[in-house]
Amino acid sequence: MRSHSTSRLTALLATVALVVGLGGCDGAADGGGEADDSPAGESAAAASAQEAPKSPSEELGLTEGWGPDRAELDRAARIVGRMRLPDLAGQVIVADWSGTAAPVRMVRDLHLGGVIAFDSNVASAAQIESVNTKLTRQVKRTYPLFLGVDQEGGVVERLRGAATRFPAFMSSGAAADPALTQQAYAASGGELRGLGFTVDFAPDADVTSGPGDPTIGSRSASSRPATVAEQVVAAAAGFDEAGVLPVIKHFPGHGSVPADSHLTLPVQTKSLEELEAGDLVPFRAAAEAGLPAVMVGHIDVRAVDPRMPSSLSRKVTTGLLRDELGFEGLVVTDSLEMTGVTKGRDPGQIAVRAMRAGADVLLMPASPAVARAALVRAVRAGALSRERLEQSAARQIALLLHLDGAKGAPVGSAQVASRALSNAAITVTDGPCTGRLVEDAVHPYGDPGAVSSFAAAASQAGLSVLLRRSPPPRLALAAPRPERKKHEGKQHFRKRVKAWRKAEAMRELRLGRWTAREDARVAAGTQVGFTGYHDAPVDGTIAVATDTPWVLGRVGAPTRIATYGDTPAAMQALVEVLLGRASAPGQLPVKVAGVARTGC
Repeated sequence: MRSHSTSRLTALLATVALVVGLGGCDGAADGGGEADDSPAGESAAAASAQEAPKSPSEELGLTEGWGPDRAELDRAARIVGRMRLPDLAGQVIVADWSGTAAPVRMVRDLHLGGVIAFDSNVASAAQIESVNTKLTRQVKRTYPLFLGVDQEGGVVERLRGAATRFPAFMSSGAAADPALTQQAYAASGGELRGLGFTVDFAPDADVTSGPGDPTIGSRSASSRPATVAEQVVAAAAGFDEAGVLPVIKHFPGHGSVPADSHLTLPVQTKSLEELEAGDLVPFRAAAEAGLPAVMVGHIDVRAVDPRMPSSLSRKVTTGLLRDELGFEGLVVTDSLEMTGVTKGRDPGQIAVRAMRAGADVLLMPASPAVARAALVRAVRAGALSRERLEQSAARQIALLLHLDGAKGAPVGSAQVASRALSNAAITVTDGPCTGRLVEDAVHPYGDPGAVSSFAAAASQAGLSVLLRRSPPPRLALAAPRPERKKHEGKQHFRKRVKAWRKAEAMRELRLGRWTAREDARVAAGTQVGFTGYHDAPVDGTIAVATDTPWVLGRVGAPTRIATYGDTPAAMQALVEVLLGRASAPGQLPVKVAGVARTGC
């Protein structure tokens, strides 16, 4: 089922650096084969090819080498060939939905390819597993549904509380161990598959440009293209091993544009040569490695198709991704609800233009029904061919057939893998590399999520955790200034105001004394400041960055540490380093100005 693609991806991990370096070369391989290069031999081969009838998938122009074999491609081609046009148009759509109940009727009535789950759709592991099970059983198809989720790790985790948490993808760049990355993502994928998901929109193949990157940041493995390429191939191999379709994103690279496509259309001003040397490197490696799916973002690439979102651009989706990079797999649009693609455009025409550009899956159109109807009208009017829809639907179904049958793993089974990744990624840029770094008591403060996770890990390790308490309500809450009552005399009112002022002065005095005692209490512990996602830098005796590490260059702490996540496992790894029980083997995968070194 998956052994062919998995073994191929795994083998490529060892040579992906070579792939990145040589991806654009056209040189022929050496060898002493028996091929007949004579004109007569070529004529005979051509005649033989003409005589052999094409299979259903070959008629659609579908090739092997990115997951499904020819039998799976042919089965998918036969399935889509029998579909009614409205059902075929629905098949290429993957929608979002509201609430926590399974959207069976929407998927069935519109014949959608599937759905994508977000935080608001997830109440618990049991609930979301039930949703996916109901969809699978009640939407009766002869092939699997496209049941997707954005579960990257780090700041993008839609299943928080319903699956094992993983650090950001930048932790893979810091650990620099592709085999470990593959193991981690196979473990994460196993839990996803156990919950009924068939697709994860991860990992990110974006190359972050640094602090000026407002959208990707720690979602990228590194600012070095070759590192990103290596880790993307490894993570995708892990998902494939678990029977989950990895969708790498956001082609042609979102890490070097200074705007968020959720809010506007980002403009990419790099030349094509600059893109080839940077942003496109991981995507070229992905195509060379035969990865199965790519998400195209909403980016205005001035060097290719000015003022047109990549997702709607044939020059970018077909010309650059397929023709230039040689990608043969499934192309998914980024959310079609985002401002980067919707501004000034008709929702129905967005769907048609994305398909004409070369997309195979339309993700989250503002109205699935409107998008479906627009596709049907376009085919009937001759503006879009039925074959184009069949080609896209067949790619999607073939991939889902290829990954079908995976059993998955129970929630919690990936905890060891998450801990192993954080253990390998944790990075100390300033301060001692060995020995104990904290006293018997610690005072954590800053990002609330990190403080909570750290406090639990530190207490479990035997440290005394001093958390700042809130003052009692009688001291914290000021009494409202008295208002003069109707018919109240001035003298009486002045007495009430005077009494209020006296009481407030006494309350503030007591609050000051309480605060001083609280300051003294927490000062007894080693000060550990946590800076989280988009937080202002938090200093301390020890400064910890739980998202991007750039903040470490803007603090004065003598000891500075990057964990690339605030998960329980990442905080356990941090505590072991602080106690001197473990080393910090990670190296910064991005440039950080103002730190002493890239790691220990």
